[in-house]
Parts: sequence; structure tokens; C-alpha cells
Amino acid sequence: MSPQDLSRIIEMAWEDRTPFEAIENDYGLSEAAVIQLMRRSLKRSSFRLWRKRVSGRKTKHASLRSPAVTRAYCPSQYRHR
Repeated sequence: MSPQDLSRIIEMAWEDRTPFEAIENDYGLSEAAVIQLMRRSLKRSSFRLWRKRVSGRKTKHASLRSPAVTRAYCPSQYRHR
């Protein structure tokens, strides 16, 4: 995995609106694999903060999201200037 891919996966994992399924579709990593990657890549305290943040969050699982939410990020998030 390239450093750019690793960085993007970590970024996607931290984003509230990006479900684990989107990471799996783009990079082939299951939720468990993302958790392992985050554990290896982050400092212990950062990993704990991330786990606390994503645990139970409805937006991190496509099956728990409202059907009205059809995107993985905010419309203004990737605006090109």
C-alpha cells in the first residue's frame, strides 16, 4: 500500500460521514482491517480517541444510515478552487 493510500484511508476513517463500506469498496479493507490499520498507524491515545468517536456512530455504517444520505462526504468538502 502506498503512503498516499494509507494517508487517504486514515483520513476516510476519521471522517464522520464516510462509512466503513466506502473504505472497503475503494481499498478492499473490512472494518476489522481498518481498525487494525488505525491501531498500527496512530499513537495509542489517538487510536483511543478515534475508537471512542466511531463506536456506535450511525454514519460510519451504511446499513445504519438514513436512506436519504446518499453521499460519503459534505458537498463542499472537495470543492476545487
